[in-house]
Amino acid sequence: MTTILWFKRDLRVADHPALALAAELGSAVVPVYIAEPEMWAQPDASARQWRFVAQSLEALGVELAAIGAPLQIHFGEAAQVLATLAQDYGATHLVSHEETGTQWSFDRDLRVAAWAKTAGVIWHEVPQSGVMRRLKTRDGWAATRETWLRQETATPPRALCGVGEGVWHMPDARDLGLGWDPCPDRQPGGRNSGLTLLGSFLTERGRTYRAAMATPIGGAVACSRLSPHLAWGTLSIREAHHAGLARRAEAPKGDWRQAMQSFVSRLAWRDHFMQKLEDAPDLDRRCLHSAYEGLRGSDAARLAAWEQGETGLPFVDACMRSLIHTGWLNFRMRAMLVAVASYHLWLDWRATGPHLARMFTDYEPGIHWSQMQMQSGTTGINTPRIYNPIKQGQEQDPDGRFTRRWLPELASVPDAFLQTPWDWPGAERLSYPPPIVDVAAAARAARDRIWAVRRSDRFGAEAGEIIRKHASRKDGTGRFVNDRARAAKRSKSPPNQMSFDL
Repeated sequence: MTTILWFKRDLRVADHPALALAAELGSAVVPVYIAEPEMWAQPDASARQWRFVAQSLEALGVELAAIGAPLQIHFGEAAQVLATLAQDYGATHLVSHEETGTQWSFDRDLRVAAWAKTAGVIWHEVPQSGVMRRLKTRDGWAATRETWLRQETATPPRALCGVGEGVWHMPDARDLGLGWDPCPDRQPGGRNSGLTLLGSFLTERGRTYRAAMATPIGGAVACSRLSPHLAWGTLSIREAHHAGLARRAEAPKGDWRQAMQSFVSRLAWRDHFMQKLEDAPDLDRRCLHSAYEGLRGSDAARLAAWEQGETGLPFVDACMRSLIHTGWLNFRMRAMLVAVASYHLWLDWRATGPHLARMFTDYEPGIHWSQMQMQSGTTGINTPRIYNPIKQGQEQDPDGRFTRRWLPELASVPDAFLQTPWDWPGAERLSYPPPIVDVAAAARAARDRIWAVRRSDRFGAEAGEIIRKHASRKDGTGRFVNDRARAAKRSKSPPNQMSFDL
C-alpha cells in the first residue's frame, strides 16, 4: 500500500503526527510539497514568505532523504497534482495535517476532498496544534487543547520506504508571480535556524522577555523570534510548549520563571486566536460584527503613505520601514500600526491587512485576521484601543534610537521634538513630510464613530452571539479569557495578549 504524505505548513520531520501516521499506514510513502500558483497569487502572499519556505523545503528534503523517502516538490493545483501522483504510484491513502487558513485554503481543501472521494483515496487529516475543527462552542476548548499538548511529541520514524527519486521543481519567487521584495534582514528558514533561536531564547535572550517585548529594539532581541518557524511549521507548537515548561521548571524564581510562564501563555493565545479563523474561515473578508460593515471608507493617498512609511508620524513610519526591511516587528508596534490605520486614518482593515500580511515573514492567517479585526474594533467583543502614536514613540523609544535608525531624515531634530517634528522651529528644513492627520482630532472623531455603533440597538444581541461562539473559558494557563456574563454586559475584552511576541 502506498501513502502520499502532503506537506503544507509543517515543514519538519520531528514531532510530525502526519508523518508518523503515514509510516504506520503503508509500506511505501511519497512525501510531497506542492507550490500552488493560486495560493501564492493571493493578496496576502509575498516573496519574502516564499524564500523562507524554499529554504525550509531544502532542509526538509535533506531530513527526508536521510530516512529513505526523498521529497518531491511539484508546481500546480493541489487536487490535480495529487491525482497524478495517486495514479502514478497507486496510492490509496493521503495524509496531511489539518490546516487553518483563509477561505481560499478552505475551498482548496474541499476540492481535494472531492477528488479523494471520487478516486477512492482515503484522506487522513491530523491535528498539529490545539486548534480543533467543527466546534459548536468554545467551552471546554482550553482543557482539550491542554490534553493534546501534554501528549509526548511524535517520534520520527528511523526509516521510511520511499518510492522513486526526489523530484525537485523548486520555483523561484518570479515563477510564482511574486514581485520585487528584497527584505534584506529577513530571518532565514529551515529547522536548524529555528532550533538555534529556541536554544538561545531559553538560555540567553529570554530573561528580560516580559519587560522587553513591548519595545521594538528590546523585543527584537528578547522575544524568541520563533514566529516564522511556528507559522511555517519548521518547529511544532508542542515542541515549543514542552521546552518552555521544562525551562520554567528548572529556573529559579524571578525573571526566568516569569519569562517562561509568559512564553507558554502566549503559545496558548496563539491557538486561541487561530481557533477563531477555524470557526469562521471568512474572517479575512467580513467584519465579525456586521454593524461595522461600511463604517470606514477608502483613501488611496493615505493608504499609500501608511504602506510606505510616509505618514509624517515618526514612530509609525519607523515601525513600517523596519517591518519592510526585516519582515518582523514586535506585537505592540504591529497593533499600533493597525490602530493608526483603522482609527486615525480611518481605513478599512481589509485594505490594510493584505499589506501587513505580505510584510510579515511569520504571517499566520489565524492570528493575523483575528488581530486585524481586534485592533480595528470590529469584533463586537473587544473594547476599542486607540493607540496614540506620539505617546507610543516617547514611551517605547525614549532615546530615539529606533526612530532615528529608520528615519535618517530626522537626524537633526532634537530629542524633545523627535516624535513631533512639526513643532520644531527648524521643521521647514526637513525633507520629512508633515503629518497627514491631526492625531488628537482624528482619534476623537474615530472614538465617536465607534462608540455610536456600540450604542446602537442592533449591536447588543449580535455581540452576545459572537461571544457564545468565539469566547473561551480559559486560555490554558488557568486565567480567564472571557467571562461570558461580564462580556455580554460590558463588552469587555480579554487582555491584549502579545500573540506574535514569540
